[in-house]
Parts: sequence; C-alpha cells; structure tokens
Amino acid sequence: MKSSIRHTLKTLAAVTATAGMVALGASAASAHVTVNPDDTGANGYTHLTFNVPNESPTAKTSKLEVQLPTETPFTSVSVKPVEGWSAQVITSDLPKPVTVSGTTVTKAPSSVVWTADATHQLGKNQYQAFSLSVGKLPAAGTTVTLKAAQTYTDGTVVNWDEQSAEGQPEPKHPAPSFTTTAEDGTDAATTPAAASPATGSQTSAASSDATSVWGIVLGAAGFILGATSLGLVLAGRRTGTAAK
Repeated sequence: MKSSIRHTLKTLAAVTATAGMVALGASAASAHVTVNPDDTGANGYTHLTFNVPNESPTAKTSKLEVQLPTETPFTSVSVKPVEGWSAQVITSDLPKPVTVSGTTVTKAPSSVVWTADATHQLGKNQYQAFSLSVGKLPAAGTTVTLKAAQTYTDGTVVNWDEQSAEGQPEPKHPAPSFTTTAEDGTDAATTPAAASPATGSQTSAASSDATSVWGIVLGAAGFILGATSLGLVLAGRRTGTAAK
C-alpha cells in the first residue's frame, strides 16, 4: 500500500510539473504588444494603452515606436509621462489631404517614440504600459491599426506589424489594433479633457490569454488530483478488506 502511495505521489508531482510548463509556454506565446482603448466611439476621443512585455531572456527593451494612422489621422495626440522614459510625438505630411470634422488636414502626428534611460529598460519577465490620449476617432466600423517596433539592447528589433485575418491563425507578430463603434452620442466624448480615464478593470489581451490558460491547466490538474485521491481511498478500502 505504501509503495503504491509513493508511486502515485511521484506521478502527481510529474503531472503538476508538466501542467506548469504547459501554462508557462502558452503564456509566453501569448505575450504580444497590445493596445486597449477605453472608448471606441466614432468621432470621439479616447485613451490608448499599449502593454509591452519584454520577451528576450538576455536583452532588455529600450525603445518602442508606434505608428499612427495616416488615412484616418489623429489631429490630437497627448502622451502620458512614464518614469524613466522620454517620449517624442513626430508630426509628418500626410500622403494626401484628409478632411476631419470639415477641416482639410495635410499634416498630423504620424508616430510616437518612447526611449528608456539605462535604469528603466525592461528586463526579463517585465512589462510596461504606455498611454496616449488621441482623437478624433474615425467612422464606426473602421479598423485602426497601430504598428509597433520594439527595440532591444542587443540591437534586435521586433516589428509588430502583421495583419490578422478572420478565420486564420493569429500571426506571430500581430499589429496592435481595434475597431471603432457607433458614436457615443454624448458630450462626454467630444473633448480630450472629458474622455473617460482608464480604469483598473482594463486588462491586456496577453493577460486575458494567460488567465484562460491557467484556468484550463488548473481545472485539469484539479480533476486529476481528485480522481487520484478517490483511487487512493478505494485502494485503501480494498487493502483493509483483504487484511480482514
């Protein structure tokens, strides 16, 4: 009986270790640069939060550059300060004039670049959130794509610029994006100052994916542990009956 219990415990340890490795692998695979808007209503202003994980085991993330749309440009872009990171909003000529709220626009912010000082570069298992206040958002149903380039201290640059296609597997380096929805219809979304602040209820796509993975793994592990415990009880009963 004791030998059987020892064997079962070793098996449980192996199962738990395997489940942990599966969860960690799945979490790493889902660690992308993502964007979370706090409002997607057309013709309004919103806060965009970019979540940037460091995916290198040896190098640190030292710079992030996000490209802003030029076909549906933002005429207003403000940066939320991040300790240890400098930010630069770059304004460029648009490929062609665009009419925004009845005004013809020929220049607009085209990218934002964040650069870390040596102390605040992102190391292994670290991430940083970068926030912008932007507007106005384009018409409902427009996909706003915000391609990003993540630079590491070893010179590696990871371009998050691949387009996702419905019904197709997610690309290795998907571009951060979101789709606008119907206009809010309230004055609260018509000025940058009135845009709703980001709240603690927001989570990144990466965090959601990791949570789902852990839920599945822990559920499976719980089922295995429960079944094994039942087996041990039944085995003990059979051994006690045989001894009598």
